[in-house]
Amino acid sequence: MMQTFLLNVSSQIDLGKLLEKLMNWGAEIGKDIIGAILIYIIGRFVIKYIMRFITTLLAKRKMEVSVQTFLKSLLSIILNLVLAFAIISKLGVETTSLAALLASAGVAIGMALSGNLSNFAGGLIILVFKPFKVGDYIDAPGGSGTVKEIQIFHTLLATVDNRMIYIPNGLLSSNAVTNYSKQETRRIDWTFGVEYGEDVQRVRDVLQRIIDADQRILQDPKPQVVLQTLNASSVDVLARVWVKSSDYWSVLYEVNELVYDTFNKEGIGFPFPQLTVHQAKD
Repeated sequence: MMQTFLLNVSSQIDLGKLLEKLMNWGAEIGKDIIGAILIYIIGRFVIKYIMRFITTLLAKRKMEVSVQTFLKSLLSIILNLVLAFAIISKLGVETTSLAALLASAGVAIGMALSGNLSNFAGGLIILVFKPFKVGDYIDAPGGSGTVKEIQIFHTLLATVDNRMIYIPNGLLSSNAVTNYSKQETRRIDWTFGVEYGEDVQRVRDVLQRIIDADQRILQDPKPQVVLQTLNASSVDVLARVWVKSSDYWSVLYEVNELVYDTFNKEGIGFPFPQLTVHQAKD
């Protein structure tokens, strides 16, 4: 009986020590978890404040919007990584061993994400050599549109029908890209076909009058109106003018409509394909 009693007392003492250790461990873990939560909340607030400060600073420096978006994206990723390491460290995970693990895993991840690394390098190339910037209208392998953002890995284009295209920076930096907004002026070429028998000089005078009346058309370089081609069913007159890049589309479409209306009023005939059939006599 005495032996059984002593065993029961010993078991209760061991169980009490175990419970005490569990409670102490739970208290420590609880403090670490609460500390990690506080670090996260405070860290997010600090990151938000830093990003707002950087945004204001870059705007005051009058940096290009493309550079601003790229730097902000890069800084946001770095700050969030620092916050993640701080939280992991607070939870008791050895950051040195974690860093070694991430370094070894980074090689494999880097090989798997080699495309994204090339996109990151492409973004740097775009920012350094500036083949285009935010606000430019470009024609790229992935689509055409106005550049809205140049991010770390992708460039965002807004199409004319308001679709967003995400094009990898690596694709843009290693392929031909046509920038329609790079130059201040652009040339517009119109080819107007008239019927055979029309007075070509009269047609040229009418086109020159339309061109001279439009203040958006530049006089230097001087506009050209010339006879271009004698086609099978038409006499083609070429009108070539220079305008500001911002006026390109409006001038192109409005002059097209004005020429159509003016030619009809002036009695200048537009050609259409004709086929003459000769019937053989018996």
